[in-house]
Amino acid sequence: MTNQEYIESGILELYIAGSLSDEENEAVYNQLLENPDLLDEVLKIEAAVMQLTAAVSPSDSKHLFKAVKEKLGLDTDADSKVIPLHQPKTNYLAYSGWAASVLLAVGLMYFFNQNNTLKSDIQVVETELQKQTIDNTLLEERITKTTANLTEAQKLLSVIRDKDILSVPLAGQAVSPESYANVYWDKEGNTVYLDVQGLPEPPAGKVYQVWSLTLNPLAPTSLGTIDNFTSNTNKIFTIENANQSEAFGITLEPAGGSPTPTMEQLYTLGAVTSES
Repeated sequence: MTNQEYIESGILELYIAGSLSDEENEAVYNQLLENPDLLDEVLKIEAAVMQLTAAVSPSDSKHLFKAVKEKLGLDTDADSKVIPLHQPKTNYLAYSGWAASVLLAVGLMYFFNQNNTLKSDIQVVETELQKQTIDNTLLEERITKTTANLTEAQKLLSVIRDKDILSVPLAGQAVSPESYANVYWDKEGNTVYLDVQGLPEPPAGKVYQVWSLTLNPLAPTSLGTIDNFTSNTNKIFTIENANQSEAFGITLEPAGGSPTPTMEQLYTLGAVTSES
């Protein structure tokens, strides 16, 4: 249908009068939006109606509009809606898009915070597990060490109580009268168990050196130095001794030991007796 045919059909007048159905009103409204010529025609019709209305008294305007509708053959009692030409629109799509963006941002913030909280919780758990692992390792080491110490203590106890082991007490000498030590000599095993709990901590740069002595003539033989005196908590040391010892002595020597004992630093001395 051409614009002229659309205008001559009278549908525009019916649109202005509000006598069309909702669907027809919407169809005309869409045509006006798409076709400027039809919109111009509607504006002309509206202007003509306004001029007719202005030509009479305001009290008669309602009757004039009724008369115009009667001339057009329209139902004056029918109620219908006219779609305004410039209908205000609410951009719901824009609002909904904005709201969705806000919700998305809030959701991302929530999950970001939750993720950080979860990572923090995982780190705490991992730290606790690591700490527990370290504690368990330390506990195992202490148990192992304690077990080893207990085994060593039981072994030493059995040595001390063995009737074939010679016990030789070493008394303090002039340089340190309060010092003492004990030798437990296993002659068959060529082993000496030396208990030096009664010796003071050696000064820096000094070590204790153990000597096997024969008395006639006096001849000292070094059995070695006690290098780990400080770290050995029970202060019992195992030393090899294949000599025919008649006495044992302990001197304080420079680090590394001396070829002959320094008699001025003789801390303890004890002879092997028939009762030993």
